[in-house]
Amino acid sequence: MREVVSTLQRDPHECVSDTARVYLRDLYDHVVQIIDLIETYREIASDLTETYMSSVSNRMNETMKVLTLIGTIFIPLTFLAGVYGMNFHYFPELDQVWAYPAFWVICFLSAMVMLLLFRRRNWL
Repeated sequence: MREVVSTLQRDPHECVSDTARVYLRDLYDHVVQIIDLIETYREIASDLTETYMSSVSNRMNETMKVLTLIGTIFIPLTFLAGVYGMNFHYFPELDQVWAYPAFWVICFLSAMVMLLLFRRRNWL
C-alpha cells in the first residue's frame, strides 16, 4: 500500500490533481505510521512468544531435574533388589538372621546419603 500511494503521489497523472496530491501525501504519512505500528506489534508478539517458550523450557528443565534425581536415587536400590531377588541357592546371607534387616538398612542409608549430597549441592 505504501508503494502504491508513493507512486500515485510522485508520478504525474491526468487523473490526480494538485489537491489530490496533498491528500495522497497525508495518506502516505498515515500508511507509514500504520506500518510502523504493525511492525512494533509484530516485535512485541515475537518477544512474548520467546518469553513463553523460555518459560516452558525452564519448567521442563525443572521437571527433568526432579526426574533425574528420583532416577539417581532409585537405580542403586533397584540394583540391590534385583541382585537379592535372584533365585540362587548359595547366597551367604540367606542363613543369617540379620541379612534381611541389613538389606533394608543399606537401602535406606544409600537413599539418605544421596539425598543429603543433593541437598548439600543445592540440587534439591
